[in-house]
Amino acid sequence: MEMLNYNHLRYFWVVAREGHLTRAAEILHVSQSSLSAQIRKLEHQIGHDLFERRGRGLVLTEAGQIALDHANEIFSIGDELLSRLSRDAGDVRHVLRVGALATLSRNFQISFLRPVLGSKNVEIVVRSGSMGELLGALEAHRLDVILVSQVPLRDTATKWTAHIIDQQEVSIVGTKERIGSNRDMVKLLKEHPIILPTADVGFRNGFDALVERLSIHPEIIAEVDDMAMMRVLAREDIGLAVLPPIVVTDELTNGRLIEACKLPNIQESFAALTLKQRFPNPVLGSLLEGLGKKNVDEKS
Repeated sequence: MEMLNYNHLRYFWVVAREGHLTRAAEILHVSQSSLSAQIRKLEHQIGHDLFERRGRGLVLTEAGQIALDHANEIFSIGDELLSRLSRDAGDVRHVLRVGALATLSRNFQISFLRPVLGSKNVEIVVRSGSMGELLGALEAHRLDVILVSQVPLRDTATKWTAHIIDQQEVSIVGTKERIGSNRDMVKLLKEHPIILPTADVGFRNGFDALVERLSIHPEIIAEVDDMAMMRVLAREDIGLAVLPPIVVTDELTNGRLIEACKLPNIQESFAALTLKQRFPNPVLGSLLEGLGKKNVDEKS
């Protein structure tokens, strides 16, 4: 197959954005006839018309819209390449690709990304998935960082590094009507149905060990692998939820839920997994550096 001519593709990209051949020719500093010829060559190579005329303007065909979607991605990646490797990149737009466990608290994700949210020079791409999927994408450089609540086992062959971002105690949380004035952990676990995370969530093993030591057999009303769903079930008063308070920050603030008590010696660790890179993403570097300063300030 003949290789794509990227000059022709850039000409098409500018015409598609402008919607007018004359304006595009002025931007590209070429004649209108020359620009038309380049577009026709691209159409011939692709085998489809990319534009149709409507009045004095040009409108994309279905094939043209598909080509534009790909062109946007291609030239965006080109800009990212310059921003990552060029010393003279200046204030170019950076893309931060973040992976997050599907079970991870959305509030925690927002907390980690908050320093760059809304920045005009940063585009954030967030993808969720399983640990295996995300680690594969990280090692293939399709992700810059993975946010997790359970650091996977590693050995000398492991390529990634775990940065502990936060550690939170795990609590029993529920509605004010259900909990009332009761703050006794054992009574709460014995007398109310319990909403738990699934067994693959980091702190679940600690909870199971706790109730075994106390010879408690709680009524488990739901096991959920999505923290957002646990929030909903707790708000609906299906039972008491066992989770880190950060998951229900908004509900605790507005009083829809209350924290009855903390579970002893059970914590959830939040971490960022990264690869050591020769050309690290500068946005990620600033996030991790800011995190380090925050931890130092909190300890001093």
